[in-house]
Amino acid sequence: MNTNFTITTQDGYPLAARHYSADKPKANIILAGATGVPQAFYRRFAEYAATYGYNVITFDYRGIGRSKPADFKNFDSNFIEWATLDLAAVVDTMADDLPLFIVGHSFGGHAFGLLPNHQKIKCLYTFATGAGWYGYMPKAEAMKVKLLWDLVLPALAQWKGYIPMSLLGMGEDLPYGVYQQWKRWCKFPHYFFDDPKVPEIAEQFRKIHTPIIAANALDDLWALPKSRNAFMQGYQNADVQLIDIRLTQSLPKIGHMGYFRSEAKSLWDNVLTAFDQTL
Repeated sequence: MNTNFTITTQDGYPLAARHYSADKPKANIILAGATGVPQAFYRRFAEYAATYGYNVITFDYRGIGRSKPADFKNFDSNFIEWATLDLAAVVDTMADDLPLFIVGHSFGGHAFGLLPNHQKIKCLYTFATGAGWYGYMPKAEAMKVKLLWDLVLPALAQWKGYIPMSLLGMGEDLPYGVYQQWKRWCKFPHYFFDDPKVPEIAEQFRKIHTPIIAANALDDLWALPKSRNAFMQGYQNADVQLIDIRLTQSLPKIGHMGYFRSEAKSLWDNVLTAFDQTL
C-alpha cells in the first residue's frame, strides 16, 4: 500500500512525502531528488523497487511540489536547508531496524555529503551528480547555460522575486536562495568545494565513509563523467565507485532526466543488485 504523509523538519517545516510499501521489506530506500523535480517523477522507480522488497520514500524539498507554500513569492530557501534540514529529517524518519539506503538524482548526490546524520545510511547510489561547471559541457550546451545564468534567470528573478523555471519548461519554480547558490557554485570547476565562503563543506564531506556508487550517462550534458569525477573528489574518505553508462539499442537516450523513466529499468536493476549485495 502506498501512503501520503507529512514529515516535520527540525525547524518545523512540513514536507510532503509518500511511502511505497513492500510486502516483505528487507530494507528502506530514500529517493533524494534533483533540483526542482517533484517527487511524483520518481513514482515508477519507487513502485518497481517496492516489488523487490524495498520500502521507498519519496518527498519534496521545501518550496517544491506538494511542499510548496501558498505564498511562494515571499518564501525562500536554499540547498543547504534542503540537505541539512529536509533530507536529514527524512533520514531520521526512515531510520529503523531495517538497512537504510539513498538513491540520489543530481542534487541528491550533493545533499548526501551535507547530512549531519549520514552515518545512518548503508550506501548511496546516485545518478547524474556532477560539478555543474559549464566548462565540462560541450561548447553549444555551455553557451546555452551561460546565457541562462547570466541573462535569462537574472531577468526572471528580478521580475518574479523567485525563479520561474516552469516558464522555461525546466521543472518546478525555485526559491531565490536556491538559484543564488546554484549560480555561484556552478562557476567553480569543483562546485562548492572551490567556494572560499564555505570551507566547512569540504570538511563535512571528509567525514563521509559510506560506500558510494555514482553512475552518469555519456549523453548527460549537464553531468558528464568528467563533471562527476570532479565533484566526487570531495568524498575523499568514502569508497566511491564510478560508472559510465553507455547508450544501447534498448536505452538509446538518457540525458539528465532519463535515469528514472520507465525505459531505464535496467539501471534500476543495477541499483537494487548493488544494495542486495550489501545485505
